[in-house]
Amino acid sequence: MKPNDSTAFHIRTKIWIENDHKDLLFGKGKTEILEQIENEGSIAKAAEKMGLNYKKAWSHIKTLQNNISDELVVSTKGRGAASGTTLTPKAKELIENYRKLQREIEDFADKRFSELFKQ
Repeated sequence: MKPNDSTAFHIRTKIWIENDHKDLLFGKGKTEILEQIENEGSIAKAAEKMGLNYKKAWSHIKTLQNNISDELVVSTKGRGAASGTTLTPKAKELIENYRKLQREIEDFADKRFSELFKQ
């Protein structure tokens, strides 16, 4: 099936990771929260940048930590350069692996879509 010239077809994918109870554990939103924490050095600033309240952002982090049984963020209280929140190596590994999986699935989907719909 080849679309006519006036109609462009595109494929979209959405990837997420669930536990056995079908609870969302990891996906685009949680990845973005962790990335913003890395960029901003603060859960509050990351949440604000994403349009979330602090409680919702912290809830996402806690859900992940509870399901993987590992810490993802380290917060240092105080003032100055030493204070703030950083990601653990495990959090960075999760982000990297999720992004890699996402790219590989999208590459496959694009290729297969072209084979089936753009003949």
